[in-house]
Amino acid sequence: MSERAAPFYCPYCGEEDLRPSEQGHGAWECAACNRAFQLKFLGLLAGGLRQADNGGDDPI
Repeated sequence: MSERAAPFYCPYCGEEDLRPSEQGHGAWECAACNRAFQLKFLGLLAGGLRQADNGGDDPI
C-alpha cells in the first residue's frame, strides 16, 4: 500500500482534474469546480460489516 493514496474524482462535481493542495497532508484542489477538500482516514470498524445469519431478513 502506498503512503499517499490519491482520490480518483472530486466528491463535489465528479471531475478528475485534481491537484494536491499546499494546505497539508490529504488536501486536494479541484480545478473544474474550484473547491478544496481534505481526505482523512479515521480507522477501522471494530466489528466490521456483518450479514444477517437468517438470509437477510433482519436489519443490520
